[in-house]
Amino acid sequence: MKLSLASAAIGLQLYTLSSNPSFALGFTRTTPASFVSPKLTTTTTTLHSTPGESSSILHLTDDQKASPLYLRRPRPIYTPGSIPDPDYVRIFDTTLRDGEQSPGATLTSSEKLDIARQLAKLGVDIIEAGFPIASPDDFAAVKQIGDLVGNEIWEDGYVPVICGLSRANEKDILRAWEAVKGAKLPRVHTFIATSKIHMETKLMKTPAQIIEIATNAVLYAKSLGCDDIEFSPEDAGRSDPEFLYEVLDAVIKAGATTLNIPDTTGWNMPWEFGGLIRQLRENTPGAENVIFSTHCQNDLGLATANSLAGANAGARQLECTINGIGERAGNASLEEIVMALALKGDTHFRDGPGTGRLFTSVNPVYITPTSKMVVEYTGMKCQPHKAIVGANAFQHESGIHQDGMIKNKGTYEIMTPESIGLMRGDSQSGAGIVLGKHSGRNAVSTRLRELGYTLDTDKFNAFFGRFKEIAEKKKGGFEDEELEALVTDQYGVHNTYWEVTGVQVTTGTAGIPTATVTMVGPDGVERYTAKTGTGPVDAVYKAIDEIIGVNVDLLTYSMDAVNAGIDALAIARVSLSPAPSKMGDFSSISIDPNYGQKKERAFSGSGSCTDIIVSSARAYTSALNKMLSWNNIRRGDGANASGSKTPESMSVNGVSAMGNKPQEMIIASGSKITEI
Repeated sequence: MKLSLASAAIGLQLYTLSSNPSFALGFTRTTPASFVSPKLTTTTTTLHSTPGESSSILHLTDDQKASPLYLRRPRPIYTPGSIPDPDYVRIFDTTLRDGEQSPGATLTSSEKLDIARQLAKLGVDIIEAGFPIASPDDFAAVKQIGDLVGNEIWEDGYVPVICGLSRANEKDILRAWEAVKGAKLPRVHTFIATSKIHMETKLMKTPAQIIEIATNAVLYAKSLGCDDIEFSPEDAGRSDPEFLYEVLDAVIKAGATTLNIPDTTGWNMPWEFGGLIRQLRENTPGAENVIFSTHCQNDLGLATANSLAGANAGARQLECTINGIGERAGNASLEEIVMALALKGDTHFRDGPGTGRLFTSVNPVYITPTSKMVVEYTGMKCQPHKAIVGANAFQHESGIHQDGMIKNKGTYEIMTPESIGLMRGDSQSGAGIVLGKHSGRNAVSTRLRELGYTLDTDKFNAFFGRFKEIAEKKKGGFEDEELEALVTDQYGVHNTYWEVTGVQVTTGTAGIPTATVTMVGPDGVERYTAKTGTGPVDAVYKAIDEIIGVNVDLLTYSMDAVNAGIDALAIARVSLSPAPSKMGDFSSISIDPNYGQKKERAFSGSGSCTDIIVSSARAYTSALNKMLSWNNIRRGDGANASGSKTPESMSVNGVSAMGNKPQEMIIASGSKITEI
């Protein structure tokens, strides 16, 4: 009995939307330490019968093995020309070949190697590494991928097929074979056009000549020792099906194992392309002995739809690229195909062979890091509303949508961002909530409570009106810092744990700058200490650090005068973040909602006084209070609108917000500002 998607434990975290019990994966949102691809342990063992050939075996760490997110669904044993399980769909990635043909998307050999290794982590079945005849560099890149990635075998036995593209001539085919033959599973992909317009105006060949060239190409590849040969009739989507039967019959007899049917110009509608695949499977002699494949361009925006129509009609290899990059309007998008099959493959593909419960062995948790790598290396950014990997794919600004997401995330999301490697964490209310002019009261009040502010009805109504007024003029959503600033500006509401009650400094050219600082903590106890520094402000900040018992990195410091004159009011502004190496597990890690990457959160504060040293101390303390509040909120100890706290609730990740008692004083180390 074939495993269902749920029982296969591929690690997808999807919302339970289907009535099919076997598909109910629930809504458990387990967030691994990072979405970044795992570090692998590599060992070398002999896996070939040929003396001297060896392959690396890649292992997941124990933590990754324990997390369902990193588990990859078992795949059938790879055999050219056949798949033991008729429901299995091979994913053929051509990012490094067709994707690189996008104008401006040139990749270096080292970048191609990085992407190939990332594709192997993703678990694609075939990597088309390039067009070896195109240039010496392209040949070297394909050979390097074949020799390295093509011999890096995962502990579950998986190793990607490494494919090289060639035109249907001996020079191209020999070059492609020389590039990929070092891989454990090498493939040569050869092609020639079969549409009337291509044959007559580009190739200037007759149909009979095309059949002869195609047959000889496959025979030559086989004579070199290649037993995995893919043939593509270019522009098949506009070719005469009767002629395609003849061409495909000839190449099957010559030794082709995969027949790739390209919609080269993106001309077909899904029902047309699906019908073509069905016709070819039913009318081509020997079709039962090969794998049918799709390669769909996106000129009419139908590449993914056409690919899935092909799968429904019996294609069991789908060619695609990361982010859908490629010639002109691009290719079918790998992430769209994989997630469509993950969500619908079990129930909506009943017109082809097998049970119609289609599946792949791609591990979707690597989709986001792979997408980001391709964006970084090619310089081709995804449109914000791109399905699956666009910046807005898991963000919500409409008030109605936000209300639904807060109540049940399945109301507007059919998959979790974590399932594709985008770790949203608790940012944006853990639901992709982007606060803007379309946001409703529930979304705004929920985020305020999460930040530790509970306003009564009258105050919230007034605040919400002010929020809407600003949101109408603001581009982009509100960051948490901006929302907190608005609360403070409106009502003076802030979470205050520590207050500076006294500052005295001595400084000058003849001595060491020294500061004595007195502070009152949340328990009402007054504490003081004296420290030296490179300047008076540095000394003050070191004293504050020692009293509270924290170590932070000062990121920015600025001072402005409100007006002119010797008695001008000075406003100091600072931003800081915890110094993880000095504070143990006390940290302010947050998740970037657009990229899913972990980052150390920065906290800003401001203070004013006619004395620049006092204003500097107040600004620094304000930022520290925000940091303590942020950590407490995420431990479930949020403050109310008055900022009141009980002393026993002040411990933050093992560091007490009440600070060090006199007998427990620690020595603050590290100067944060060189001289002020």
